[in-house]
Amino acid sequence: MGDSTCNGTHSRMDLLSDPQLFEAHFEELVTELTEGDFTDPVLDDALNRLREVLVYNTAGGKRNRGLSVIGSLRELLPPAQLTQHTVQRALMVGWCIELLQAFFLVADDIMDTSVTRRGQPCWYKRDGIGLDAINDSFLLEGSVYRLLRRHCRDQPYYVHLLELFTETSYQTELGQALDLMTAPPGQIDLNRFTMERYKAIVKYKTAFYSFYLPVAAAMYMAGIKSEEEHNNAKHILLEMGEFFQIQDDYLDCYGDPAVTGKIGTDIQDNKCSWLVVTALEIMTPEQRAELEACYGQQDDARVEKVKALYSTLQMPKLYHKYEDESYQRLQKLIECHAQNLPHSVFLNFAKKIYKRNK
Repeated sequence: MGDSTCNGTHSRMDLLSDPQLFEAHFEELVTELTEGDFTDPVLDDALNRLREVLVYNTAGGKRNRGLSVIGSLRELLPPAQLTQHTVQRALMVGWCIELLQAFFLVADDIMDTSVTRRGQPCWYKRDGIGLDAINDSFLLEGSVYRLLRRHCRDQPYYVHLLELFTETSYQTELGQALDLMTAPPGQIDLNRFTMERYKAIVKYKTAFYSFYLPVAAAMYMAGIKSEEEHNNAKHILLEMGEFFQIQDDYLDCYGDPAVTGKIGTDIQDNKCSWLVVTALEIMTPEQRAELEACYGQQDDARVEKVKALYSTLQMPKLYHKYEDESYQRLQKLIECHAQNLPHSVFLNFAKKIYKRNK
């Protein structure tokens, strides 16, 4: 995928916003992954399947993770160093994060027996897919490393990116293991639902890949490889990641499915969510008995009883209080830990997540 040097292409590229550049880049990557350097026609069916998997499972998201790579890089490098090659690579690394996310989500939906994702049926729920989706998730993961190798192999940060992606995947998988063990299907045990365990699940399952990964990737691409700088960024970004998941849990119960694109099922699915963990800390023994009888059940009437209990405990009010406190904490962390990094890297992220409704 060479960069054109013709003026027409340059001026067209300059006129596009980052989200437009990002979207325009996707079809090129799909073509590269499904045509590329394969010459064996026997693979055509498998590569057509990969195209379908890529298009279905990376469409419709907010793209916040992928766009954060180029967004962060623009804050970290002076404009003169943002050559077209550099921008193209940042867009590609951003898509690698979106593909990694798609890999996690396809597998996660099977494990959670979810029904919808981003306003459409989960991939494994489509006719003729079923558990073949497990291999499809592996194809998405493999695509990440194929792209990184093809585009970044000769860059000084290549090994850093490989280690970052593999380590982040491992941490996400540990978080998922903890999540699955905390609430096994058909086993309702609210004693496992502690704030400490909840925060550990969130940190490993969501915060690392959603918040630290894109900014750390941009830092390495900008030549920032000091462990201290990365740890400082991690402090701030994991706090944001924790709030993001708490917000997600809140929207699962109180969000509008027409806006969020998914029907919340945390109560039915016996999820260790912020709402249930917080409720357990403040409820009476009688309320706990009612929660134990209703939580993790597919029965609509019982789900409504849990929601009524949340209303009695004023969960929306507690959530909004938490949101304000988290934002204050974040400001302090940025003051404390981002002395050598532009604050805008973190504030741009914060603007996207605080007060969101989907």
